[in-house]
Amino acid sequence: MFDRVADKHEHYLDLLSARQKLVASNIANAETPGYRTQDIDFQAEFAKLVKGRQADVLEPAGLETRNDGNDVSMEREARLLAENAVRFQLVGMMAKGQFRAIKNALTEGRGA
Repeated sequence: MFDRVADKHEHYLDLLSARQKLVASNIANAETPGYRTQDIDFQAEFAKLVKGRQADVLEPAGLETRNDGNDVSMEREARLLAENAVRFQLVGMMAKGQFRAIKNALTEGRGA
């Protein structure tokens, strides 16, 4: 029972971690000529990750490219960092709630 709850959250955290690394790389290369922004399609990749496959890295379309060929938008990357932080908090709260429900069910089952 615990494994199913933990596995689901672990997959989600793995994907968040992969995205966090990409965003950090984008920020680190914001001034690198020719650097192209990398990201993942979060929802599509989550579906793959649940099935045990690795996330595919992509170059987001429609980003403005500077004269040096770099297309990193610090505003976009800051938004993605904030979004990832919220998702990390959410999955932590979800896991805590699910484990609390399991604990309550076990505790109530003993007292009956």
